[in-house]
Amino acid sequence: MIVITGATGTIGSEVVRQLVARGVKVRAVTRDPERAQVPAEVEVVRGDYADTASMAAAFEGTEAAFLVGLLGPDYVELDQALAAAARDAGVRRLVKLSAIGTGTAEVGMVGTWHVPGEQAVRDSGVAWTILRPSSFATNTLSWIAPIRAGQPVPNMSGDGAQGVIDPRDIAAVAVEALLSDAHSGRIYTLTGPENLTTPDQVAALGAALGRPIDIVDIPIEAARELMLAAGRSEEFADGSLQGQAYVRAGGNAVVTQDVQEVLGRAPRSYAEWARDHAAAFTS
Repeated sequence: MIVITGATGTIGSEVVRQLVARGVKVRAVTRDPERAQVPAEVEVVRGDYADTASMAAAFEGTEAAFLVGLLGPDYVELDQALAAAARDAGVRRLVKLSAIGTGTAEVGMVGTWHVPGEQAVRDSGVAWTILRPSSFATNTLSWIAPIRAGQPVPNMSGDGAQGVIDPRDIAAVAVEALLSDAHSGRIYTLTGPENLTTPDQVAALGAALGRPIDIVDIPIEAARELMLAAGRSEEFADGSLQGQAYVRAGGNAVVTQDVQEVLGRAPRSYAEWARDHAAAFTS
């Protein structure tokens, strides 16, 4: 039995799907089991990171766990507690979803938010693997509304390029690490096959849709106001914008061979992801 936290999220749901496809017993953890949409074979249990007893019960009797923490300055202690709960329940293999640039001073505050959780996993005394993916291809699903409305999509990273990765590849690497100790003690930086700017992604998506898409640059201060209006804290907004500045400056223009090493194949391109998901952007 393998337990997946964040089981209804972008990566967790895909990990669940891929494990089920391989015939593995899966326990999906979510705060609202009644609303979870998972394959029928999956055991769904309630778990809240702030409720230690619920997480202890969720981890009970499982061999491996996929740990998806909550990103932000307010969740550092919960990230540490998640790893501790899994270890104390007897889980013998932990795979933590982190982020590219974690521990890099130039990234700013956002580069520190996963550090305590990573350290808790490394200090757990059991087999562990840490995944540090680059920008998700699925982040561009936030463009659905403006594209359907014929409006330009926002660009908050200027001409900064990133090794945009398909979440299906992140999940595939996670599955391998969950099923084998061969990846124990490894930190994988997961990227797509090439560095892409936001205009590059817009062009690829436009090609998939068969029509051009306009783009508009968003000033840093405007981006901050948007995050605050969405209910984010000032600390979260400032940390996120420090990360965006790092991207703008080219700091996240990183491509690795880690997906190839683990999966034995090249990672999917953003253009492939765009073709596979083009229907989501049409009304």
